[in-house]
Amino acid sequence: MATDVIFQGQAHGNVASRLMAANFDVRALRPTLKNNGLLRKDEWKAMDEAVIPVYRERLVANGDLINAGLVYNITNGLGSTVLETEKMSDIQGASLSMDGAAKGENDAPEYTTEYLPLPLIHFDFHLNIRTLMASRTKGSPMDTTIAEMAARQVAEKQEEILVSATTASLTYGGGSIYSYLSAPNINTVTLSQNWDASGKTGEEILTDVLAMKQALINDRRYGPYVLYIPTAYETVLDDEFKTNSDRSIRERLNAVEGLNSIKVVDHLPANTVLMIQMTSDVVRLVQGMPLTTVQWDSGDGMRANFKVMTIAVPQIRSDANSRSGIVKLA
Repeated sequence: MATDVIFQGQAHGNVASRLMAANFDVRALRPTLKNNGLLRKDEWKAMDEAVIPVYRERLVANGDLINAGLVYNITNGLGSTVLETEKMSDIQGASLSMDGAAKGENDAPEYTTEYLPLPLIHFDFHLNIRTLMASRTKGSPMDTTIAEMAARQVAEKQEEILVSATTASLTYGGGSIYSYLSAPNINTVTLSQNWDASGKTGEEILTDVLAMKQALINDRRYGPYVLYIPTAYETVLDDEFKTNSDRSIRERLNAVEGLNSIKVVDHLPANTVLMIQMTSDVVRLVQGMPLTTVQWDSGDGMRANFKVMTIAVPQIRSDANSRSGIVKLA
């Protein structure tokens, strides 16, 4: 069962009423026994303690954005369908004179409006109330295995949206969500030979990485950088940099100035490497709602429905001159 990305839909009945009455505060869908909910407070705690760590461990590229502080939080993102931002044009350079009396350029930037869709990424599951009651009667913890699986699926989808080339750009409300590979204006360096090909040397891999760095420097992007590699290249970087070398290819690449880390991202296509400048003018994670688990009753009352969901999408950015801080080696 796969996750769904839903841009529009209609909620019905009690769930919709509770959300509307709470001004779309998602906590309205997390009731406890004290306020006529199904789960106890400690059961909600167990659910969160199971879901959140699993979710975070699968966020590699997204996790780097979070750890670098490249996150733009939206208040009440559940009540919004798009983020509206303005892109500013470039302006003239500064003037040079001896006395400062010469009239300089009087310039002002122009602004264009851009829109970023804010879809829900979610995975649904249910618990049978007889099973839940049996665990309470026996005094055993609630089984959260399915919740952990749901969180993993949500994280996988979030990573796919950021780095996968197979996911088409998601378009809604006059704007699109792009990945590192589908965004316009990214730089491209041609891969002459796969890194795991027989005879490919560490020195040749270093040459590829330096070409990627130079492409970013040419676009006035000076770091810090992170290098993302596909799964098949993980062990390649553990080989000797050159014959009888005292360090691995990975150690040599880590010595490249401005390159902060090298990480495997298993959603990357084979033989595709990415270098990203980790600054907010290149990319940021727009978060409208952190990972949350909500619950509502089924029609027959014999099971409880749950949804693990988040609103978290990348905003890939380039400047007014179409310069990008992303380079693809492929």
